[in-house]
Formats: sequence, C-alpha cells, structure tokens
Amino acid sequence: MGVLPALTKIDQLRPGALGLDLIVKVVSSKTIMLRGRNGNQGSNMRLAECLVGDESGIIIFTARNDQVNLMKEGNTVSLKNAKIDMYKGSMRLGVDRWGHLEVTSTNDISVKEDNNLSLIEFELISVQE
Repeated sequence: MGVLPALTKIDQLRPGALGLDLIVKVVSSKTIMLRGRNGNQGSNMRLAECLVGDESGIIIFTARNDQVNLMKEGNTVSLKNAKIDMYKGSMRLGVDRWGHLEVTSTNDISVKEDNNLSLIEFELISVQE
C-alpha cells in the first residue's frame, strides 16, 4: 500500500511551483480559444480558463485540449504533477503532458471564493549584488 502524497492547498501556491497534487472544484469554465493550424480541422487547439478552488482559495486553471471536457462547472478534479505558470504577472495553474487530470467524486468541496490567487500580481525583481 503506497503512501498518498500530501495534497497542496490553493493558498500554498507560489510562482514557479512544480509537482503539485491538488483536489479542486471547478467554479466556472470559459473557452478562450479554438484554433486550427493551417485551417486544418484535425489539429485544433482548445484552451479554456477555469476558475478552480478549494477551502483555502481559488485560482485560474488553464485547460488544454482534452482537459477542457473534464473541467466542467461543478466537477471535482484531481490534479497530479500540476505546476504554476506566470501570465502577465499572475499565477495560473496548469497540467502539462507530464501531469494527470481526472474527475473524482470523492468529496464535495466548499470553495473559498474571496481569496483569488490569480488576482495577486507578482513582479519580477532583479537583485543587484
């Protein structure tokens, strides 16, 4: 029997964080891009911005392609090996090809919606020696 990895809570997320395991609830989801390469129907790239959260806060999750179908409003989702990307100075949660995303029905999360970590702006500061 393996040891379950400790789950990260939304309010513990920091810029540059990698290898994150979370269980979050999808608060909302909106498709932001549907793009085909060279007008080719077979190679569409789908993107959706989803607001996800847990008892500690909420953050924007960028869903790509097949992930968009799983990130439906009200779903509880398990994210394995997720990471934080920075977009215009704010944090976005994401799962790339090295991670895993699946819908679970293990628990209903009451989401703390007044602590949106994607609204916090981070500045890149260069340190002078």
